[in-house]
Amino acid sequence: MSDDGHHHEAGSADEQAAFSALLEDSVEDLYENAPCGYLSTLLDGQIAKVNTTLLDWLGYRREDLVGRRRFSDLLTVGGKLYHETHFAPLLSMQGEVRGIALELKAADGARLPVLVTSTVKTGTDGQPLLIRTTVTDARDRRAYEAELLRARQEADRERDRLEVLAATLQRTLLPPVLDDVPGLDVAAHYHIASIDEVGGDFYDLFPLADGTWGLFLGDVCGKGAAAAALTSLTRYTLRAAAVYDPDPAAVLSNLNTVLNHEYDGTDPRFCTVIFGLLTPGGDEGGFRITLASGGHPPAVLMRADGSADYLPTPGGQLLGVLPDAHIALTTVRLGPGDTLLLYTDGLTEAHTDQSGERYGDESLLDFARSLSPTSASDTVQALSDLLDALGAGVDDDTAVLAVNVPRPLSEEQR
Repeated sequence: MSDDGHHHEAGSADEQAAFSALLEDSVEDLYENAPCGYLSTLLDGQIAKVNTTLLDWLGYRREDLVGRRRFSDLLTVGGKLYHETHFAPLLSMQGEVRGIALELKAADGARLPVLVTSTVKTGTDGQPLLIRTTVTDARDRRAYEAELLRARQEADRERDRLEVLAATLQRTLLPPVLDDVPGLDVAAHYHIASIDEVGGDFYDLFPLADGTWGLFLGDVCGKGAAAAALTSLTRYTLRAAAVYDPDPAAVLSNLNTVLNHEYDGTDPRFCTVIFGLLTPGGDEGGFRITLASGGHPPAVLMRADGSADYLPTPGGQLLGVLPDAHIALTTVRLGPGDTLLLYTDGLTEAHTDQSGERYGDESLLDFARSLSPTSASDTVQALSDLLDALGAGVDDDTAVLAVNVPRPLSEEQR
């Protein structure tokens, strides 16, 4: 072979040796200056090898740790306890433990949050030889988790503030107490489906001229601030209109005009309302009630004889949609022992089971017949219990208002 051949072979051998040396240096450099900490310990935990990265994090010299300390010595008191009671036993049983959150104690006493993964390395005979541990700096993760926690706490505080605001606003839309009507027993209940949003149901009972009384119950479209504004406008318009002209049809016609004018154009708003004018029955006793309905579910009349039926108000149209809405009227006399129930459709539209079955008009009528004859307070209490029993199935706020002419007291009751 020529000298050139010998020189080429020698050159190749030298290059391979140099490459191997460079590769070894690179592997060693990668180990020492990796973005994570590495250490190897004997089976008893004594540190046998540690990389520069972990030494720099903790502020130790290599000779401070190798052959002098155990891995558990680097842990905080709580971490050391967890290592002895959980980490080490799991590692012994499984041969590997991954991603355990611990805190290391630096030479200056500072704490370093880390994620630790340890693996038991075995010889060719399967016997364990040493433990290799990878330590990942978790300071950024801890800061991220702390930021998440702060954000969650702030969101919870904001939610609490909104709930208080919603509850406060809701109370302003309802009468704090119902007026006492001579010769009449009255009761009402408001069931809140969600504490997060203001509902649009409302009711009221108030005196008018000549011993007459007005009452109403209704439901505006939507929820939240827009619904609250519409509810407030509707409630005060009804009271003002009833003072101006207490005829029920005129009251609802005036409300319809106001809503149609206020919310025409791109943001139509509407509601359903039932308004009643209560007039004392004079010598006959009891009350005469004229009801006007603007698209609202019919009232339920529970008679003293134990019967119960809907009071039909067919054809009444939603208020606020058309310039001239049709108002449905009906008049009834309430005698001793009779009870009239007004309600919003959150009750009849409630889900009764997972299949999505609605409670419905027939179920409500059956329920009323099971109560009749009854009083206003007993009716409202029974409906309150029913709404509670339906639980999450009630996905819309519900208002109920009942009026009853009490039976005269017997001689024994007096």
